[in-house]
Amino acid sequence: MTKKSSLPPILLQQSRRRVIWSGWKLVIILSMGLCVFALFRLHLSPPPETLLSRRRSSFSREVVFSGPPKVAYLFLVRRGLPLDFLWGSFFENADTGNFSIYVHSEPGFQFDESTTRSHFFYDRQLKNSIQVIWGESSMIEAERLLLDAALEDPANQRFVLLSDSCVPLYNFSYIYSYLMASPQSFVDSFLDVKEGRYHPKMSPVIPKDKWRKGSQWVALIRSHAEVIVDDVVILPVFKRLCKRRPPLDASKGKLNIKLQKQHNCIPDEHYVQTLLSMSGLEGELERRTVTYTVWNQSATKMENKGWHPMTFSYANASPRKIKEIKGINHIYYETEYRTEWCQTNSTFVPCFLFARKFSRGAAMRLLSEGIAGPFDASSILARSVPD
Repeated sequence: MTKKSSLPPILLQQSRRRVIWSGWKLVIILSMGLCVFALFRLHLSPPPETLLSRRRSSFSREVVFSGPPKVAYLFLVRRGLPLDFLWGSFFENADTGNFSIYVHSEPGFQFDESTTRSHFFYDRQLKNSIQVIWGESSMIEAERLLLDAALEDPANQRFVLLSDSCVPLYNFSYIYSYLMASPQSFVDSFLDVKEGRYHPKMSPVIPKDKWRKGSQWVALIRSHAEVIVDDVVILPVFKRLCKRRPPLDASKGKLNIKLQKQHNCIPDEHYVQTLLSMSGLEGELERRTVTYTVWNQSATKMENKGWHPMTFSYANASPRKIKEIKGINHIYYETEYRTEWCQTNSTFVPCFLFARKFSRGAAMRLLSEGIAGPFDASSILARSVPD
C-alpha cells in the first residue's frame, strides 16, 4: 500500500517548486563561479610571448664542447641530392672539424655509394624523416627535425637550411667566416600586409601585429634553433589554421572562384619569422636571407596570382650573372619602407652566400668555370658599412 503525503496538494506543489528553484539557483551560482574563475585565470595567464620565453629557459640545452665551432648544413630534399657533385667539391677543401651535414629526404631513402656521388653525404639522412608536402605544415616539421638532429652536436653553432637546388656562391672558408663573424641569425622577415594569409582565429595566441613573412631559407645561431625545436605554442596553431588554398584547376571553371575565396596560407613562409617575432627576438636578427632567389610571376590566366622561383640553366648561369648576384649589397622591403644594408659583424658585405634554383647543367658550369671558387675570407672584415 502506497503511503500518501499528509500535505495538501497546493502545499505539496509549492514545495516541489521550491526544490526545483533551489536546484536552478545552485546551477546558476556554480556557472557564474566558473565564469569568474575562468576570467580570473585568463587575466593571470601570461601572454604567448611569456610562455615561449619560459619554455625556452626551461628547455635550453647545455652547450659544452671543445674545438672549433661548426656550421651545420641542413639539406631539405625530395629524394636524392642532384647537385651533390658541386657540394662534394665545396666540402672537399674544408676542414672536416668545421662542418656537419644533415639531410631530410623521403622516409626510407638511403644515401650511399649507389645514390650519391659524394662520400660526404653517406648515411647523413635522418632516420625519422617524414613525408613532406609543399604548402603544408609537414614542411616546417621537417625543418624542425633537421634542427633537432643538428642540436645534438654541441659544436654546431650555426645552422643553414638549404634546398636540393641550392648552390654555394663562394668557397667554404669565406662562407664559414661570414656566418661565424655575426652573432645574429639571418632570417628574411617582414610585415605581411598584402596577401591576407593571417587567419583571424589565430588570435590571441598569435597577435596580428606579430605576423611575419619571409624566405624559409634561414641561417640561425644556436639559441634561435633551440627556440624553433622547443616550440609547442605556435606550431599547433599553424597546423590548424595555416593551410594553402587548393590550386587553380582549369577544368573546374567557375568553381575556381569559390575555391579562391578560401583562406590561403603557406606555413614555411611564415612560421620561423612569426615564432621569432612572438619570442621577442627580432632585435637579434639580420632580417634578410643569405640565399638568393629570382621570382617570376606566372603569365597564365589560371595562375596570374602565383609566383614561382626561376630555375637557372647552363645558359643563364654565366660568370656575369653570378658576379651580378654577388654584387648585391642591399635589399628593399616595400611593406616596411625599409632598406636592409647587408652586413655581418658591423661590416658591409655582399648579401648572398647561396643561390637557387640551379639545374645540374648550371651547377656544372659553376664548377667548371670556377665561379664558386676561392675567395679571400678576410675581406669581410676590410669594408665598412655605408652611412
